Amino acid sequence: MSRFGPSRGELKLRLAISLGGIALLAAAYGMNGISGIASLEIGLIAAAFFGASAISSLIKLRRSDKQ
Repeated sequence: MSRFGPSRGELKLRLAISLGGIALLAAAYGMNGISGIASLEIGLIAAAFFGASAISSLIKLRRSDKQ
């Protein structure tokens, strides 16, 4: 891994937090539903943030396995 990049442990933590955030978001919408356009907007932005963070962490973890 790069000397200045995050360590494997930090990437695993970031992945776990991202997946946990997506799970909590899905549970909240599953229990309460989408109440309005603002709720939908917040959900989409949060899902995009957590999803992008999870995908980025997975890519970096897989890349470090090959080296």
